Amino acid sequence: MGLFKKFWHTKTPVRLLFGQVFSAMKKHPFISSFVAAVFGGLLVLTLGPFSFSPEKPHPDFVYPAFWSPPAAKPHGFATASAPNKGTSDEAAGFRLAANAALDAVVHIRTQQNITGSNRWPSLFGQNAAPRVQYGSGSGVILYDSGFIVTNHHVIQDADVIEIGLNDNRNYKARLLGSDPATDIAVLQIDASGLTALPWGNSDKVHVGDWVLAVGNPFDLTSTVTAGIVSAKARNLHLLKPDRVHEVFPVESFIQTDAAVNPGNSGGALVNTSGELIGINTAIASKTGSYSGYSFAVPANLAKKVALDLIEFGQVQRAYLGVTIRAVDERIAAQLGLPEVEGVLVSSTATGSGAQEAGLKSGDVILTVDGAPTSTLPLLLERVNQFRPGEFTDVQIWRDRELVSVQVELRDRDGKSTLANAADDRKGSLLGGQFKNFKNSKLSGAEVLPHPNGAFARANISSGTVITTADGKPIDGVDSLIKSIKSAQKANKRGVLLEGISPNGEKHFWALSLRP
Repeated sequence: MGLFKKFWHTKTPVRLLFGQVFSAMKKHPFISSFVAAVFGGLLVLTLGPFSFSPEKPHPDFVYPAFWSPPAAKPHGFATASAPNKGTSDEAAGFRLAANAALDAVVHIRTQQNITGSNRWPSLFGQNAAPRVQYGSGSGVILYDSGFIVTNHHVIQDADVIEIGLNDNRNYKARLLGSDPATDIAVLQIDASGLTALPWGNSDKVHVGDWVLAVGNPFDLTSTVTAGIVSAKARNLHLLKPDRVHEVFPVESFIQTDAAVNPGNSGGALVNTSGELIGINTAIASKTGSYSGYSFAVPANLAKKVALDLIEFGQVQRAYLGVTIRAVDERIAAQLGLPEVEGVLVSSTATGSGAQEAGLKSGDVILTVDGAPTSTLPLLLERVNQFRPGEFTDVQIWRDRELVSVQVELRDRDGKSTLANAADDRKGSLLGGQFKNFKNSKLSGAEVLPHPNGAFARANISSGTVITTADGKPIDGVDSLIKSIKSAQKANKRGVLLEGISPNGEKHFWALSLRP
């Protein structure tokens, strides 16, 4: 305040101007109203950004490129002239690639019904009414028969999935399958003659290549941005392991500087030939919006997962059967490696393909099927492009020389046969569909996506493994159905189910048998 008094009693030009204004206000009342409005506007403009600035986020957080609600849309869009990128031939290539991708990229809108008890009851002691949570993202048409690939996190827990095409047609979609370990999901719509985007070879993508990101950021449909490949095989520790199913994330993202924002998730990363080389998944940001880098699941990995989900209803995971660690300078020097690269084998699993092929502790895996595996993410990406029962050539460094071996890849249990989820699926029973579940620690009946009816009312989510019914062990789908039908025949009001939720916790559920 003292500083203000000093300023006011000093005959500066600003002070003289204020004095003239106030004198005019005394003589002419209408001027007072005008000045008040002007100063009020100035206060809003100057104080607004400071009064409503958000809390500073964590500086190193990686966000999925998920949807933000319409209220979060930017309020203003500035126009700017685009920089001149490359030659006219390159510009023409961008246009052709963009035109090829636009009709093949769809807008995904989801609805999730939030039910159950409210943690914070109302003033009248009642639970909150059910509410609907909306979401939005992108997807890519894989085949003209209506198969669409997107991210798992785009459709996770959705009760309704709608697809909007670039020509403004809309369809209800059904979920064929989803894989949290790679963040890939496949949808299907009842449509034909669609524009599909051809698969590209992500192994042939190089740092510095031009790419386009196509999707629906901020609910703005059919948006194209351009950038270059900044890096490959990025492991962000973004995806969470599924400890119940003993499945761990596979992260080997393509990093680009193409602008990707909330709503781009599940959209296409396209090369200048108009081929799909990645599924846009995440952004590195301090704010939740684009700030320089984005990340995509490589097309070769996404393709294998998508085809598995379409054909089998689940991912056919192949394993070498090795315990591994990264090679550092010390290890490379000890083993006489010319370069600091590769993945060191610590041990092999009993009965695994690696053990039978003769791999042993101290071997360094350099290539799989001819592709370099210089880092852990690259090795995981390469192996996960195969199915159990398939063979691949593995090049290793052993005793200071290169050695090639052929390995039969197998599943986690050491089997080379394919699992078929379709054989386990049963018709809807009280709003649930199931498949057999078994690993080294437990067995039971797993609840498939989108339970409804009695299962939804009991808050039994997809991915839950039912292990007992009324105290009797459940070893698979048939025994679960038998237990429920037996209770129905005995005219019981319900069945007490025990199981493991997707987060690995043990729970009990009261499943009502009455409508």
